[in-house]
Amino acid sequence: MSLRTGFTTGTAAAAAAKAAALHLLTGAAPRRVDVPLPVGGRLDISILESGLKNETAESAVKKDGGDDPDVTHGAVIRARVSSRNGTEILLSGGSGVGVVTRPGLPVPVGQHAINPAPRAQILRALDEARSEAGKSAAGLAVEIRVDDGEKLAARTFNPRLGIVGGISILGTRGTVKPFSHWAYQATIRQCLDVLLACGLSPCLTTGGRSERFLRLAEPGIAETACVQVADFFSFSMREAGKRRFSHVLWGIFFGKLVKHAQGYRYTHARESNLDLRALAAWCAQCGFDEAACARVAGANTARQVLEDLAGYPQASGLYALLADRARVCARRFSGTDMRVDYLLFDFSGRVLHDTREAA
Repeated sequence: MSLRTGFTTGTAAAAAAKAAALHLLTGAAPRRVDVPLPVGGRLDISILESGLKNETAESAVKKDGGDDPDVTHGAVIRARVSSRNGTEILLSGGSGVGVVTRPGLPVPVGQHAINPAPRAQILRALDEARSEAGKSAAGLAVEIRVDDGEKLAARTFNPRLGIVGGISILGTRGTVKPFSHWAYQATIRQCLDVLLACGLSPCLTTGGRSERFLRLAEPGIAETACVQVADFFSFSMREAGKRRFSHVLWGIFFGKLVKHAQGYRYTHARESNLDLRALAAWCAQCGFDEAACARVAGANTARQVLEDLAGYPQASGLYALLADRARVCARRFSGTDMRVDYLLFDFSGRVLHDTREAA
């Protein structure tokens, strides 16, 4: 069965912004717009409505999650665009877009929760609108809004993360891949079968970014050796064990490594809350002072923990402890004594720890 791909809130916002900018600059309301995606490629998006009043244009897009609907599926995302002095584009959030109130997120405290990748995507779409309208130097003020965003946010993790007043504008890829557990697991099995037939050891990652960092860190690793297994930690190791692989290499970020170390079989946030009190106890074992451990126990996200602890000399010991515990869990899930290694990255792709160095 073929599953239909959808698009992210970031792509919806980019399309609404481009449509509103075109309406403002040309006087004509577009029915569809073509927008760039953060990872390359483009997507043609239908415009729900567009209006022009008092030199301000407002366009709306209905977010489509495809065959993987979530809380934001069907949400109406709007962009208001008006002219401003100068040549710059000023992007902000409005009603229905949450505001960040706690550290540890990719958006600074006090700003609207429009993540870096969709922010760049929206600005590119607006720049395209200026060029297409023949007004590449026009200054624009753009505000992103979400109908009933505050109500939608109550059904997300935003309140727990300290994002108040609405949803986040997200999307590192721009599209939403249909997510079926059965289909995804079948894909993992098939990929491992191919690697076995080719005599390659699996290089497992949780997604496209961790795979990209892994291949940048290890240029000798072939793309065909990499398998994006998402949150299926136990399943992937069990299937690798069934095929009697002798070695598995994980490319991973800090939050997922902590969950591996804690032995979660499935690491999605909906089913495996990060136990930061346990992490704080491990920090104490590694020699972090009491104040640092208390901050870890009360942190908002794993990202916040990483940013707080990265400068401590004890950080390398913590990374090693987490990786060692994760290796034990991985081997247990595999049912074998295979060698399991971890390559831990920060969010810029810098290698924080490589268990192979200690092999």
